[in-house]
Amino acid sequence: MAILAQLDWPAFLLAMVLIELTPGPNMGWLAALSAQQGRRPGMIAVAGITLGLSVQVIAAATGLSAIAAQSALLYDLLRWAGIAFMLYLAWAAWAESGDEEVSRAAAERSFRRGLVSNLLNPKALVFYMVVVGQFTLVSAGPIWAQILILGGLHVLVALIVHSAIVLLGASIGTRLDRWRRSVPIRLFFAVTLAAMALWIALTTGRRA
Repeated sequence: MAILAQLDWPAFLLAMVLIELTPGPNMGWLAALSAQQGRRPGMIAVAGITLGLSVQVIAAATGLSAIAAQSALLYDLLRWAGIAFMLYLAWAAWAESGDEEVSRAAAERSFRRGLVSNLLNPKALVFYMVVVGQFTLVSAGPIWAQILILGGLHVLVALIVHSAIVLLGASIGTRLDRWRRSVPIRLFFAVTLAAMALWIALTTGRRA
């Protein structure tokens, strides 16, 4: 297949791994969730995140992301909704002690939060258009097909990294079981997520 033969796979894979290893909202939230509530809620959240990123890839390939990015109103609505949702996750990290059993409702909540946080992530919207788009080649075939392939590979890399974060966070949480539901730990996770919401607000605004 011409697309697969012409693309610079080593450079792309290296870039994607480095990007995923850079601390960000998904990493912070998954670490907090799995440390507080354990491996199962964390892995369910990873499934939601993966679906959200997959939708973002499709939106970029079909041009929907470009439409949203070019519209100041749509972009700002998405941006502020994403910031508000991250603040909600910060509040949840404080309010939910982690004592509750992982019921079906709790599992659905973890999945839904992972999905929504990535659907409302303005950085993901721009990422697949700009960063992934830099690795496309006009000579390699349809750009939309290249974005689907490259974006799909990024989602796979993200899935692996996110799963590793959950396993590590859950392991640390188990060893510190006495402390993970304590007020200081819950406050730490809440403040961390709130700081990430502030970071999103400061780094996703449109420049004049």
